[in-house]
Amino acid sequence: MSSLFSKIALGTYRGIGYAAYPFMGPFLRFRASRGKEDRSRRYERYGYPSADKPAGPMVWFHAASVGESMAVMPLVEHVNELGINTIMTTGTVTSAQVMRKRLPKQSFHQYVPLDLKPALERFLDHWQPDLAIFTESEIWPMTMLELAQRKTPSVLVNARMSDRSFRRWTNASGLAESLFEHFSHVVAQSETDGKRFRKLGAHPVSISGNLKADNHTLPFDETEKAHLEKRIDSRPTWIAVSTHEGEEEIVARIHRSLRERIPGLLTLIAPRHPERADGIEAMLGAHDLKVARRSRRETIETGTDIYLCDTIGEMGLFLSLVQVAFMGKSLASSGGQNPLEPAATGTAIVSGRHVQNFRDTYKKLLEAGGVRLVSDEKMLAANIEFLLNNPAERERMGLSALKSIVELGGGLEKTVNVLDAYLFPLTVRRDLGSMG
Repeated sequence: MSSLFSKIALGTYRGIGYAAYPFMGPFLRFRASRGKEDRSRRYERYGYPSADKPAGPMVWFHAASVGESMAVMPLVEHVNELGINTIMTTGTVTSAQVMRKRLPKQSFHQYVPLDLKPALERFLDHWQPDLAIFTESEIWPMTMLELAQRKTPSVLVNARMSDRSFRRWTNASGLAESLFEHFSHVVAQSETDGKRFRKLGAHPVSISGNLKADNHTLPFDETEKAHLEKRIDSRPTWIAVSTHEGEEEIVARIHRSLRERIPGLLTLIAPRHPERADGIEAMLGAHDLKVARRSRRETIETGTDIYLCDTIGEMGLFLSLVQVAFMGKSLASSGGQNPLEPAATGTAIVSGRHVQNFRDTYKKLLEAGGVRLVSDEKMLAANIEFLLNNPAERERMGLSALKSIVELGGGLEKTVNVLDAYLFPLTVRRDLGSMG
């Protein structure tokens, strides 16, 4: 019965996709008007190629956004070093901008095609990938079925399964199994993730740890850092990282309450979605806070309250300027944000309690004393104030967090070991092709 239901569900999904395809133009134009699509490259979402395909084997990498794409960058570099071509697809405008700067020269970038058969066929017919590598929780039904039909192996790396996603897939276990069985291999972040993927029908499943623990260093411009440090001088400084709607207002209230007791306080806000910056700036102004925006290269003055970090690819710079970091999506929103980047800089970390999407990482940091969890705005304010006034505790937390990073590492080597079994035949085929 479940198998029949799965076939019906997948057939329905395919049918809806065919019906929806002619109407995707207005939908994509609407998203472009809100800054969520690149207007000049919308054709790529229909599967039209962004470049000619080079001769030889091709590996397709897909990552949803900036964090995921940066995590798999060492894998892309590894494949390129083997002399195999790669194409990276991402789904967000910000990730495309970052990839333009960070991808190796021999790798291509394209926006991921819509999960609709016409777009996928066009994409796959052009690039003809010999291996598809997806990251974290990127599971698209039509994509999986098309790759399986073409007998193209697909591997899910750095895989994680949130509580919410697991409940949803469990409620449709037959459908899940009919999709997950098409993965050639799943490399999961934790034992919990691995058990969930196995239960949903994925085999084989390996455990690697989080790739981001091996790729946590964020580059930044030293000259720019020196310039900003001069502007900040010795002011006590903290940052709210990857904030979501509602959290910026919490940060604004905390800043207003703390600046009375911490002279010269400077607060940095780095919203998860920089396109929300205009609205955030208006809200901060309503709180009578003086704002300088990074995107406008506005100068931090003595009276600046908030430095709004609304640019892409500069998180390493921002973290290098602060003493304490609050991780967003953990108070007003739930799920949390990955704390590995501030941990790697030796920054004292504070987060809300809603961190279930990164449970294992936070557990390790908690055990080492590298993070503080808070339950509400009042508790967050108290911890920020305490840490800004206690450099010895900040240093202790930062060292503990760095130790945790070392212990969490090793995921890259384990993942490469899995992928090499799929890459070796491609290198043989490449060599035979060059001999011919």
